[in-house]
Amino acid sequence: MAKPLSDQERRRQISIRGIVGVENVAELKKGFNRHLHFTLVKDRNVATPRDYFFALAHTVRDHLVGRWIRTQQHYYDKCPKLGLDMEELEEIEEDAGLGNGGLGRLAACFLDSMATLGLAAYGYGIRYEYGIFNQKIRDGWQVEEADDWLRHGNPWEKARPEFMLPVHFYGKVEHTQTGTKWVDTQVVLALPYDTPVPGYMNNTVNTMRLWSARAPNDFNLRDFNVGDYIQAVLDRNLAENISRVLYPNDNFFEGKELRLKQEYFVVAATLQDVIRRFKASKFGSSSSAGAVFDAFPEQVAIQLNDTHPALAIPELMRIFVDIEKLPWAKAWDITRKTFAYTNHTVLPEALERWPVELVEKLLPRHLQIIYEINQKHLDRIVALFPRDVERLRRMSLIEEEGGKRINMAHLCIVGSHAVNGVAKIHSDIIKTQVFKDFSELEPDKFQNKTNGITPRRWLLLCNPGLAELIAEKIGEDYVRDLSQLTRLHSFLGDDVFLREIANVKQENKLKFSQFLEKEYKVKINPSSMFDVHVKRIHEYKRQLLNCLHVITMYNRIKKDPKKLFVPRTVIIGGKAAPGYHMAKMIIKLITSVAHVVNNDPVVGSKLKVIFLENYRVSLAEKVIPATDLSEQISTAGTEASGTGNMKFMLNGALTIGTMDGANVEMAEEAGEENLFIFGMRVEDVAALDKKGYEAKEYYEALPELKLVIDQIDNGFFSPKQPDLFKDLVNMLFHHDRFKVFADYEAYVKCQEKVSELYMNPKAWNTMVLRNIAASGKFSSDRTIKEYARDIWDMEPSDLKISLASEPSSGLNAANGN
Repeated sequence: MAKPLSDQERRRQISIRGIVGVENVAELKKGFNRHLHFTLVKDRNVATPRDYFFALAHTVRDHLVGRWIRTQQHYYDKCPKLGLDMEELEEIEEDAGLGNGGLGRLAACFLDSMATLGLAAYGYGIRYEYGIFNQKIRDGWQVEEADDWLRHGNPWEKARPEFMLPVHFYGKVEHTQTGTKWVDTQVVLALPYDTPVPGYMNNTVNTMRLWSARAPNDFNLRDFNVGDYIQAVLDRNLAENISRVLYPNDNFFEGKELRLKQEYFVVAATLQDVIRRFKASKFGSSSSAGAVFDAFPEQVAIQLNDTHPALAIPELMRIFVDIEKLPWAKAWDITRKTFAYTNHTVLPEALERWPVELVEKLLPRHLQIIYEINQKHLDRIVALFPRDVERLRRMSLIEEEGGKRINMAHLCIVGSHAVNGVAKIHSDIIKTQVFKDFSELEPDKFQNKTNGITPRRWLLLCNPGLAELIAEKIGEDYVRDLSQLTRLHSFLGDDVFLREIANVKQENKLKFSQFLEKEYKVKINPSSMFDVHVKRIHEYKRQLLNCLHVITMYNRIKKDPKKLFVPRTVIIGGKAAPGYHMAKMIIKLITSVAHVVNNDPVVGSKLKVIFLENYRVSLAEKVIPATDLSEQISTAGTEASGTGNMKFMLNGALTIGTMDGANVEMAEEAGEENLFIFGMRVEDVAALDKKGYEAKEYYEALPELKLVIDQIDNGFFSPKQPDLFKDLVNMLFHHDRFKVFADYEAYVKCQEKVSELYMNPKAWNTMVLRNIAASGKFSSDRTIKEYARDIWDMEPSDLKISLASEPSSGLNAANGN
């Protein structure tokens, strides 16, 4: 007799069946066997788990292809506005690490939402051969390894060589009687690879198009002509290096020529593609020669995801003025109506400022256009503020101090019709501080669009137990309308439901404990509080503050081992940019502290510290559902929004955090009493800056803090190298921009409240349910609806596209690719 399924297994079966939406299991098996035999040329005697993964991936892709083609046909037929924006077998799939930190992950959530909402949208980027590096921890230090994610191929992508496009670099500018020409350029080809982006249960499949750099056949033919054929072929690599590797910096600008090439490469290829698609549409093909682009802003919206694609503004102007022969005023009007700009950071070192000299060498025509844009912009400022020279300097696109540089954020603001931040507090800081002059000039241009996450990946896929539990109470429609989670408030008094939520969390913790024990050989107490801090390693995110608290807890246990202590497993993970010395030292400190704590028999199972190696999306999907406490402890005014905070909230973790980024709105939605809020607010930080931050005052006033710092400084955690952490200690005392000591006392006291509540399971789980019920606002569907309504002038569609087996009146699919 078959063993009955456990609740978790039953939920997983139901959830997976619902997610896949496969109509016929027998058909799925048939397709799987067909691909195993005919695509992979294997049978079950010789097939490896990777072969099975590829057979399954190709089978699922078959189900997407018909919908994908029908979606593109539908867009061409209806001509809606072109939006732009950018278990064992599961384990085999490589993470496509094509983005840095939260910004790249946010774009992926947005693509999911745009498809689910039926928006005619395309995501564009670079098909990096090597994505964000793989992080190894060796002897406690971060070591980077290349992420060769394509070594086994990628079953989801389809190369489109028929849509290959030229991209120009270098050369010179000639002004002729027939107009301005950019000549003697070096050409690199952009080869598109398309990946399907399926919407949730609506048959829509949108496209993510990633560009790969290829050298043309005549690349460096001059060398060939003088007989050096080998060198000519070898030099092709110089062109193809453009899409070789992702720069792994998050919140730090690196002004390298290759990086500028990458930024222009994706922009130039994408705009050609967008214009080709527009001209093929009924709006672009039916207009008279002079009016062909009049409808462009009504049909095309381009969202600049931070300043990395800022060169799209002068590039579109170059196309309009030099190639399409539009008058400057008309070209500029169309360009501004087409572009909108999202700012993702206020950290000054993260804002892009390209040296004029480098832009002149690589993109001489674009520099001229930028100067022309700036001149017209400054003429307007002079007319409005005749004698305000200081304002002119502040608002110029060209900065003069320390060498001439182009301020890319200023270019984006001047060249766009809308500018937005990504959380209420962030958008306020942009308006009142960072871009104050621009906001005063055009207040209506500035908006807020609070970030969101897709509930399909960040609940259904990663936490099927909780997803099913919610569906049993309020139905399944919440997956497409997350605001329905508010209906869970009516179950706050339901003790059985609260216990069920706690049981799902405990099952997730048990599973993750087993993973940690296997990977790290550390015995985990699954009933301990899982206190998790996962994000890029950066001083502003204050992993150091967390580390100081860990040492404080360790010292308290050592001082009085018999005293009641709520057991904790502290999990910290994230990558440091390879050249970021202080971030790498923070990782070394955490791993050194972990080594001492985890091997101290007095501590036992009360406290364990794990540094999660190689934090990435597939690891996030494991750790987030298992988390009790989410650490969101950036210095107030430094985190633009955060999206990890939203993922933890949706998955039933409680937040300890500052009033920063989206934490502010999470506290608004759930009630501040249902988050553990501590520390300085934005105005307190400003007041402390004005007064002068003296770290030593806190060190001398707080005995526990003094002990912790002395231990780090005296080599307690690095006995073989007593001065190993001198740079860290020196930074904390003398140039800590993020004021770790100033929030230490409030943080430690807040953590005591966390432990106190954790000892009362009913009160804890009630707060968990309040947070889940209040997390509906933080769906990327809501964010994208706001972008569509307020910026792109588009309407989401509920239309379910007909499947390939059904008749369609769509145009030939070739137009839509």
